[in-house]
Amino acid sequence: MLALDLARLEAGLLLIEVDYTSARHSLVPEQSYSPYEIGLGHLVELDKPGPFVGRRALMAEVAGGGPARRLAGLELDWLDLEALSAARGLAPSAPATVSRVPVPVYAGGRQVGRVTSSGWSPLLKKLVALASVGVAQARTGTVLQVEWTVEARRGTIRGRVVDLPFFDPPRRRA
Repeated sequence: MLALDLARLEAGLLLIEVDYTSARHSLVPEQSYSPYEIGLGHLVELDKPGPFVGRRALMAEVAGGGPARRLAGLELDWLDLEALSAARGLAPSAPATVSRVPVPVYAGGRQVGRVTSSGWSPLLKKLVALASVGVAQARTGTVLQVEWTVEARRGTIRGRVVDLPFFDPPRRRA
């Protein structure tokens, strides 16, 4: 299961109740996600004949310019993690499993989103994370700050927005 969780992260696949909250369990507006926010907008057919639940809300979202936040992939800076660890007199260590603990993401000193899943990819030799961030921060190449804890002390490390999936080997698709 731990290997599957890592493969899921590398493939940029979402896990319900981790990377987004289902409408059934959403309690506050920040927990409500639309398909456009989580990269599944290509599955929505607004011109579909007949009514469906959520059509008006999705049409209003599209008419308003799209969602206010997006799912983004982040490559986290290993050198920043080394510096945080060295400040505590420790060697840096890569997490052995995927973390599903929400972590704040900052831009310009203010919180603009949160990391939902993060971990070390032994295949890519990088720290990677999925994050829900504001649309302005979701552009490829944008550098954000991600909260990181070393020995119970919080700091930040840089995260650069990259295209998802992190790993997509050539293969046949149905």
